[in-house]
Amino acid sequence: MVTRRRAPPSDASSADAGAASPGVRILKKYPNRRLYDTRTSTYVTLSDVKAMVLAGESFEVHDTKTGEDLTRAILLQIILEEETAGVPLFSTNMLEQIIRFYGQAMQGVLKDYLAQNLQTFTEMQARFAEQTPGMAFSPELWQQFMQGQAPAMQGLMGSYLEQSKSLFVKMQEQMASGALFPGMPGFGKTK
Repeated sequence: MVTRRRAPPSDASSADAGAASPGVRILKKYPNRRLYDTRTSTYVTLSDVKAMVLAGESFEVHDTKTGEDLTRAILLQIILEEETAGVPLFSTNMLEQIIRFYGQAMQGVLKDYLAQNLQTFTEMQARFAEQTPGMAFSPELWQQFMQGQAPAMQGLMGSYLEQSKSLFVKMQEQMASGALFPGMPGFGKTK
């Protein structure tokens, strides 16, 4: 729900915060924690920002005082709300494991690994939707389908996850043996 109140963008950093790529919607975050949509000249809520994400709309969130890009922080707020409101996507164990990777050498590798796996999963879902034309899959329909196809989907996803885990374990073994980056200091054996 978009709030139709206009906010006067009076601060000097407003012009700086509005500079972005063409077609990118700019939201400004004020010190009072309110978000202002420069395209519609209205205040918006996190629910409105979530709707932008679901619609695939490109946007950036900038701090009005510093011009700092706050997009990731806003997306994390939306994830936190989703995690606390309904059925969580992340288990406690999963969150603990992710936290343990911060500050370690493998943090960048995990970031790429998760991004690639999420992209692959999204592509699988899109291919399935293409193969079933005329069927609009809402989240509820996906849930019913997954429950009805549980053994087949568990087998498919189990196989996918097993392959993914195997690849990750092999990569760790190669790094430990020095075979992944031969001759590179700090990565095992040198020639």
